[in-house]
Amino acid sequence: MRADAIAGVVGGLVVLPQGVAYATLAGLPPEYGLYTAMVPAIVAALWGSSRHMISGPTNALSLVVFAVLAPLALPGSADYVTLALTLSLMMGAAQLAMGVARLGALVNFISHTVIVGFTAGAGLLIIAAQLKNFFGIRVDAGASFFTSLAQAAGALRNLDPAVTATGVVTLVTAILAKRLVPRIPYMVVAMIAGSLVGFALIKLAGAEVPVVGVLPSAFPSPSLPSFDPDVWRKLAPAALALTVLGLTEAVSISRAIALRSGQRIDGNQEFVGQGLSNVAGAFFSSYPSSGSFNRSGVNYEAGARTALSAICAAAVLAVVLFVVGPLVAWLPLAVMAALLFVVAWGLIDFQEMRRVFHANRGDALVLVVTFVSTLTLQLEFAIFVGVLASLLVYLNRTTHPRVVRLAPHPGSSRLVQASAAAPPLPHVDVVRIDGSLFFGAVEHVRDALERVRHERPDVRNMVIVTTAVNFVDVAGAELLAQVAREMHEACVAVHVCGVKHDVREVLERSGAIDAIGRERVHETEDEALRAVDAKGSIDARGVRGVDG
Repeated sequence: MRADAIAGVVGGLVVLPQGVAYATLAGLPPEYGLYTAMVPAIVAALWGSSRHMISGPTNALSLVVFAVLAPLALPGSADYVTLALTLSLMMGAAQLAMGVARLGALVNFISHTVIVGFTAGAGLLIIAAQLKNFFGIRVDAGASFFTSLAQAAGALRNLDPAVTATGVVTLVTAILAKRLVPRIPYMVVAMIAGSLVGFALIKLAGAEVPVVGVLPSAFPSPSLPSFDPDVWRKLAPAALALTVLGLTEAVSISRAIALRSGQRIDGNQEFVGQGLSNVAGAFFSSYPSSGSFNRSGVNYEAGARTALSAICAAAVLAVVLFVVGPLVAWLPLAVMAALLFVVAWGLIDFQEMRRVFHANRGDALVLVVTFVSTLTLQLEFAIFVGVLASLLVYLNRTTHPRVVRLAPHPGSSRLVQASAAAPPLPHVDVVRIDGSLFFGAVEHVRDALERVRHERPDVRNMVIVTTAVNFVDVAGAELLAQVAREMHEACVAVHVCGVKHDVREVLERSGAIDAIGRERVHETEDEALRAVDAKGSIDARGVRGVDG
């Protein structure tokens, strides 16, 4: 309890500037960011599976909320708040239903590359959205990324010196504090420094620096979302996108911390916890929430042992608000903008993006598509475009399995990919299929086998190695049977080896194994080559295994 209490104190202090900043980003009054760090955090901790994850407002969800609701209502208005509460209820209900239905594995369809691209794009969107508060200029609310940049660039000549000075001091302080005193929450240090500068400019220089304003209460009051069917219909796409994004954040964060703590995470239970937290939050002045990476990491590093730390953090936040709530009224919006700049820049993982670009062209394409979609499309659809792109890349890979010609490795008994240093056997083509044989891959494999056949038309034996084939459907089984029949008509004997048990069952039931010839279906590559050798086609080479 002592360890959880200490971690709760640290977490309660850290979330104060974050909550205000994220609420500002979402277009909501600042108190809603703090309320979202209370009730949803407690409910998610009690009903989730992670001992260390802390739920509450997040930058990505806040940005999506603003992007979705800004065209529907004036940010900060009562109608806007009601729509945000409704989104929380819809999101929570969907998450809860998915958890009860045990659909936790669905988040596995959202690749890591999609999240990297989306968060990088979200980081730039956050920066563009906060330019007006940082420089004290006019930019249309809800404008697109490129429109916001263009308007900001045109308005910079009229920037407000006092507002800009407040933002610059906060930004520089945040960067220095983060690097020089990492043990102290840099957002708290920067918020204090920027607020002092803004207060001095207001009181001493008579400058007009926009501030947050008085918080109505330190505790979340009961609230009521909308139950209008038309409202739910309008918000349905956004609620679905928030559901997917929120669950992905929560499960990813809980699993990342579990790797360090040694805990096992139940994805379905995490869905239930997140769903209940958002449903409860909708009735206690909270907008859509999820797991917070920053707060969860701080919670773990502070020595938290159980979910009690999240409850302590919420309680500490309430006490802090009760004590320092009046001071928040003097918090300049430029301070919030500067803190969000730092947060947004941290979302752009340049190192991971370079790794993706160097590792695989398909993943790089998914990252670029998701990144561009985040900047150009409505945010509720950008995440789906990224998921669709990753699924298409995956389908392209699975429908194009490698078909490799093998040859004996010089000086050993292994089979490797044929090359100038390892020429193929003179009277037999040995090919290996690296992937599943299903309806989508049939034509590609057929074309590859025909190319192998035409490259050496005088060869009268072909051995197809299927050790890497884990799945065969009816179309794949028919392909092997048809290849065997066509080759037989061309006086070429086809042998198949390395057939796995599940694959052999499909070949048996479909009749393909009889079309190939049972005597030409072998357990190992060595057995297949000995069968070819027995016909006098080639000399025994003593091949014992497959590699490469």
